[in-house]
Formats: sequence, structure tokens, C-alpha cells
Amino acid sequence: MKNAKQAIALASAAALSLSMLAGCGSESAPGLTLRLSMGQEAASYDPIRAETTEAETVLIHLYENLLRKTPDTSGGTVLSSGVAKKYDVEENYDGTVTYTGTAYRALQGIDVSTFQQEIDWQAVADSGIDFAFIRAGYRGYGKGGIVEDDRFRQNAAGARAAGLRVGLYFFSQAITPEEAAEEAQWLVDAAQDFRIDMPLVFDWENIDPSSVASGDTVRTAEMTGENVTACAAAFCAAVEAAGYDAAVYGNRWQGYYDYDFTQLKDYAFWVSAPGTADDFYYAHDFWQYSYQGTVPGITGHVDRDLWFVPITT
Repeated sequence: MKNAKQAIALASAAALSLSMLAGCGSESAPGLTLRLSMGQEAASYDPIRAETTEAETVLIHLYENLLRKTPDTSGGTVLSSGVAKKYDVEENYDGTVTYTGTAYRALQGIDVSTFQQEIDWQAVADSGIDFAFIRAGYRGYGKGGIVEDDRFRQNAAGARAAGLRVGLYFFSQAITPEEAAEEAQWLVDAAQDFRIDMPLVFDWENIDPSSVASGDTVRTAEMTGENVTACAAAFCAAVEAAGYDAAVYGNRWQGYYDYDFTQLKDYAFWVSAPGTADDFYYAHDFWQYSYQGTVPGITGHVDRDLWFVPITT
């Protein structure tokens, strides 16, 4: 997933979230019958109530994660609100977005993998990019083997040499917490060869069985949100035990319906929510706002991100 405009932003973000909760990510998403309860202070107020038990489960999960501790620039922590930041973000002529609020220092970033091919990292840095999340490896959706990204080492070395801050992510297809911990250890080992000063990220994504080659199987097809949350927690615990910061990546659907953030609130969250308004309701540190960004030094499209760093002085 936080700004000072609590009363207005929380009310509007709540209303905006209703449509996402009712249909985000799937044509067959269940609709929720909701009513708003407004008028109390943001710190104590339950913004949304549900009229069904099923809806209440989702919305209690939402409300419990509106506030959590977030690292600040001095190494301490501050209490951060999960309210959407859309009122403090503006779109630029080139399709990028800029944070205009005063509660955070927003850094511009990208995330890359072998799909971006050869990258001129100095040109990337000279264009104003502050950080990069680099895919280090992935687990196959069929047989489940772990594979290093073809350009991981080249990208990590190039980004560091150009002066960017660097984090690493692992595309997970873990089906047990034990496999997730194995992925975390693999990523920790891979990080040892570089100066990594951003989180190591758990990136678990659904694979549509209808999209794979004929005869292939998807080993994660029966995973539930509870299962994925357990894997994410195991991954993050292993990463932090090794001395690195941990984070979880997910889209709106995963955030609202799959992940139980009561088990993950000690870790950073990187939300994939393309658009020109940061309307994701949960507390998050990173926002992937575009899949089709352009950056000097990279041929073709690249994902664009913002990193919200709390300002405490």
C-alpha cells in the first residue's frame, strides 16, 4: 500500500473501493452489498459495514489493515494510514505520475526481467529513475524447478554501477510454506553477490490453466488465498531472518480477496494497480502504476513504480 487528508480521502477511497471489491480482476467476482458508516474520526472509525457474513469477512480484513507501522527515513517507524493516495497524485504529459503531497518522498522506479533484454543502465539513471526491482529468478508453474533469470546478474550489476537503489524479486509458484522458504533462501543466496538496499520480494501470481501449452499442467491451480498467504509469510520470515527486508507483491484482486494482511502487516507491500490514481485501499509502500512505461535506455515497454518514503521531519 496514507496521507493527511484522512476524512475526505477515506470516504472517497471507501466509495471507490466498493466497485473494485465487487468486480476487481474477474468477470465472475461476487458482488457485495455494502453500506457506509461515516462521521467519526479516522483513527477509530469503521468506514464500511457489510450486510452479509461473506462480505463482512472481506471488509473486516480490509479495515484491520488501514494502519500499520512503516519504516521512515531515519530508520525508525511511523504509523501509516492505508487510505488511498489518489488525491495527492497527478498525471504527467508523458504518462508518468507524480506524488504532490507532503507526507512522503516519492521515488521513481522500474521493475525489469529478461523480457526487457539489454538495458543501458546509465541512461536509465540519467533519466531520473531512482530504483529498480530486478527479477532474480522464478519457479516453473509445471514441474516446479527454480530457474535464474537470464539477465539477473547483468541487470543487478548494471543498476548498482549506475547508482540506482536495487531490490530483487522472485516469481513464485510455491504450493507450500516449505517451498516458499526454499525460494527465499535461493533469493538470499543470489543477493549475496550484490549490494541490495531494498526489499527481497515475494511475487506469487496466478497462472491461467487455459493459457498454457497443450499437455502442460499448472501445479498451483488449487491454491487458495489462505495457502498463498502462508507461503508469503514463510518467504518473508526467511528473508528477514537472513538480514534483508522483505516485501510482498500483489494486484488488487489478491490484496482484497487472497492475502490476509493481518499475517503480513510487518512487511512492505508492493501493489500492482495500473492507472493514474493510487486507489488501492490497503497500506502499501510501493505502487506499480503502469505496465507500459517508457524509459531511456530500455527498448519497448517497462513497468513503472513509485516508492513512498515517509517524511518525519
